[in-house]
Amino acid sequence: MWQACSTPDLHFVHLGTSVLSHGDQHQPRTGQTLWGNPLEPSVAGVAWDWVQLAHGVYVMADPLGLVTNLRLVGDHGETLTQSQMALYLNEMVRHLPWQQEVNRALQALNNTSH
Repeated sequence: MWQACSTPDLHFVHLGTSVLSHGDQHQPRTGQTLWGNPLEPSVAGVAWDWVQLAHGVYVMADPLGLVTNLRLVGDHGETLTQSQMALYLNEMVRHLPWQQEVNRALQALNNTSH
């Protein structure tokens, strides 16, 4: 259980990125990425789906659709709702270099398919 205001202090690292759809001229590339803190006593993580909008441009498929095992509490110890948690988690995700990891996964996929 983490205080909502401390989510930037979680120090998540990249745990994996997968490409679910290789895309074509009618469908964008899509995938998932997973971040967490595996070295902490209480392992915490967050994952989300991504979509490629253009070459090198990746966005979260659904900013409210993050999957996490975190339970965030407010200033008075109350458990935050999913919508409230999404605000904090999206702010945390904004500071992660996740687009670089998606790009790296796509480059690795392109290198193995040649």
